[in-house]
Amino acid sequence: MATDSTDLSPVLGPVLGPVLGIDFGTSNSAAGYVRDGKPQLIKLDGEKTTLPTTFFFDFETRKTMIGEPANQALLDGMDGRFMRALKRVLGTNLMHEKRQILNKRVTFVDIIAGFLREIKQRAEADTGLTFDSVISGRPVVFHGVNDPREQQAEDDLRTCYLAAGFKEVSFMAEPEAAAIASGALEQSGEIGLIVDIGGGTSDFSLFRSGNDGVDILANHGVRIGGTDFDRAINIDRVMPLMGKGGSLRKWIGDGASPVPHAIFNDMATWEKIPFLYTAQNRRMVEEMLNLAHEPEKLGRLATILEDELGHELSFAVERGKIAANSGDASSVIELGLIERGLSVPLPTDALASVLATYSKALHVGAQETLELAGLETADVSSVIYVGGSSLLSMVSGTMKAQFPEAEHSFTEVFTAVTDGLALAAGRG
Repeated sequence: MATDSTDLSPVLGPVLGPVLGIDFGTSNSAAGYVRDGKPQLIKLDGEKTTLPTTFFFDFETRKTMIGEPANQALLDGMDGRFMRALKRVLGTNLMHEKRQILNKRVTFVDIIAGFLREIKQRAEADTGLTFDSVISGRPVVFHGVNDPREQQAEDDLRTCYLAAGFKEVSFMAEPEAAAIASGALEQSGEIGLIVDIGGGTSDFSLFRSGNDGVDILANHGVRIGGTDFDRAINIDRVMPLMGKGGSLRKWIGDGASPVPHAIFNDMATWEKIPFLYTAQNRRMVEEMLNLAHEPEKLGRLATILEDELGHELSFAVERGKIAANSGDASSVIELGLIERGLSVPLPTDALASVLATYSKALHVGAQETLELAGLETADVSSVIYVGGSSLLSMVSGTMKAQFPEAEHSFTEVFTAVTDGLALAAGRG
């Protein structure tokens, strides 16, 4: 199998009983196992088989919520700290830094391990089985090709699984798992391309179908995903209303200086939002407010910091993106939570313009995957989309232009990776 770095096929050690497949996602997670030769998804929340990868630390009850209760706590304005997109922290220095949360000094290893432990416990309660072994999905790249943080990211994730109570941990590239779940194509020997656009990464797998399943020809990936799309929309369309691009009067003399960009970039980045609510940042914005040529805009930024509305703002951007993607030319991003009646238009053409850079990156990623396998565009008979962000018309439009002769299909975009991991677990 050709890849851009190392072979990402799972290498299982001595298997300890049944194996659980887990897709720990940037935005959502799922788990499954094989029963009677077929993948069976775990009911993680009532009848739901997916669980938002979100956390809420309730300052009043001192309890930690995950999934939909965490999302609802945020929307209800409860006093606490919300976190999302922690998968993107893997491999960085932030993973092992201790921070004070609910009267405890914890690391992101502790937080992620707690989430994975909950999945393990819910899987065991749902099935009556004990899962000591896990096969986990992983992006083809966590940070980038040849990035020195790649191995550290996988090591961090393995540490989290072990801390969650698993005894045996293996990994499989997420698009490879989706290829397994897709099964053989109608014509044996045909070549398919998995396009897996998740919350944090975009991965590609070229595979050839056969009587025995699929043969992976190449894996490749780029570190862009749904959270990057949201961030670009936020920075381009929303942050100018909060003061980005504005100017400040000088304390002494004539002239002006630009408003610093860093705080806007961080406010639009899911995993950095929780760390912006500091007295230092509030003082900085208050000082800028006194010098601003457009104080009403920086006043909105001050409101976001004071009322800790950064995540609510990002959810509003996400909802606007979904509306614009549906083709609604009059779609807007509603910002009434910050200021009554405030909104910003996000018509379909504006969405396409904001995401044009990512369209080009996806095109390049698919082309590089072809080159790794020594194939041409015309060799691909089928393009299969996986991951919630693959539902963006920008994604399918880019791929259809690149592979005009291939058949394009959407599989179970939210659970295909989990199905494939479960099948791989069953073979282990």
